[in-house]
Amino acid sequence: MRRKPLLAVLLAPLFMALVAVSVINVALTAIGESLDATTGGLQWVISGYALAFGMLLVPAGRAGDATGRRRMLVIGVAVFTLGSLLSGLAPTVEMLNVSRILQGVGSGLLNPQTIGLIQKHFRGQDRARAFALLATTVAVATAIGPVFGGALIQLLGPDAGWRWMFFMNVPIGVAAILGAFKYIPDDRNRQKSRVDLDPIGTVLLAIAILLIMLPFLQRDVNVLMWMSFPAGLLVLGAWWAWERRYKRKGRPPMVDPAIFSNRAFRNGILIVSVYFLGATSVWIIVPLYLQMHLGHSAFEASLMGVPSSIAAAISSQIAGRYVLTLGRRLVITGFAIAFTGLAGTALLAGFVESGALPFWALAFPLTFMGLSQGMTISPNQTLTLNSVDPRYGGVAGGILQLGQRTGSAVGTAMIPGIIFSLTVGGTAWLEAFTIALVIIMALTLAAMGVSIADRAREKSAPASL
Repeated sequence: MRRKPLLAVLLAPLFMALVAVSVINVALTAIGESLDATTGGLQWVISGYALAFGMLLVPAGRAGDATGRRRMLVIGVAVFTLGSLLSGLAPTVEMLNVSRILQGVGSGLLNPQTIGLIQKHFRGQDRARAFALLATTVAVATAIGPVFGGALIQLLGPDAGWRWMFFMNVPIGVAAILGAFKYIPDDRNRQKSRVDLDPIGTVLLAIAILLIMLPFLQRDVNVLMWMSFPAGLLVLGAWWAWERRYKRKGRPPMVDPAIFSNRAFRNGILIVSVYFLGATSVWIIVPLYLQMHLGHSAFEASLMGVPSSIAAAISSQIAGRYVLTLGRRLVITGFAIAFTGLAGTALLAGFVESGALPFWALAFPLTFMGLSQGMTISPNQTLTLNSVDPRYGGVAGGILQLGQRTGSAVGTAMIPGIIFSLTVGGTAWLEAFTIALVIIMALTLAAMGVSIADRAREKSAPASL
């Protein structure tokens, strides 16, 4: 088995999916003008994808573990590629939203397989390096996505530009499918007996995720809509009871409840969920502050994240070399760096506001956020999944990514919502921006606290790092 081309095949569709996510924000205005779409229709260009993606992560991971990850990866890439083609051809915003949901389905199917296949075919330091390359792929894709999208709109015009953002995924998807058949070993389940995929557990979890995430993905949410959140928690409790009952009956649950008895796994999910609750909203509130308050263009705002993404790409490679040696100490240091970057951003914002510094000075402290990203997200993934049997790598990876997606969905609704509430209530933009940064700093410290607790567990473990 050739591991380098195998890893390239795994990362290519992931890169494609991440670019598709990161470009959409800069394309919304052009899409709205081209398709004469309302703000509600445009909201679902983002939300439909996010919901479909989140709902399928864990079930797709389980299906890949049970029936064959290569097959599920190929299906996911094919569905995503078809969704991209239909998105580019969409004559109306309704058709675009259906196509984006199809993209979300494809992305939800393929993402857990990427992690599961890395878990299966890479060990030790090779696995750490593979996850580091995955983190670099994330950083590069999120950096070039908005810039590339803005350039396409600038060169091809508002109508053709956003369409080619989707069309460019088609050749990448076809190449990834061909590469998968050539370089990924066939791991289909060849047993003649029918595979039990726990359909009731799958449906219950999907409904729970839908109800929990829905109010955080809408702009105008009424009291009735907010009731879906507690309803989702109740369904989640019912799902948990069903999984335990299913296992007691001697049948394989979609998620074995025993996986959560693993402290390293539990802590890893909590760390990433709390961190994503705050960190991802940084890249929403900074452009909001620059555009809505200081009057800078969308393109200028998009460039602010480029140094941070470059720093993340570099630091993730370095962290990949030392994560198995340093363990949670590396993650703790990363959170300390993130805290420093957030504090620096809050401090410099006052000088930018007064005109003493140019707006791009904020890129310097924000680069610390990228540096910390490479030291936290990929190392946390490596350390968390190292504690899980590779046979369950897909479902474990799906749960971990679900924690990220849920944290992101809640955070990106909550933090900007706080800014809007404060500014509408008469609070100055600078003060509201600083309050939001302080909240994110507190969440970063909370994630660091869980990491410190897990470091104590790590030191007491037999194979202490």
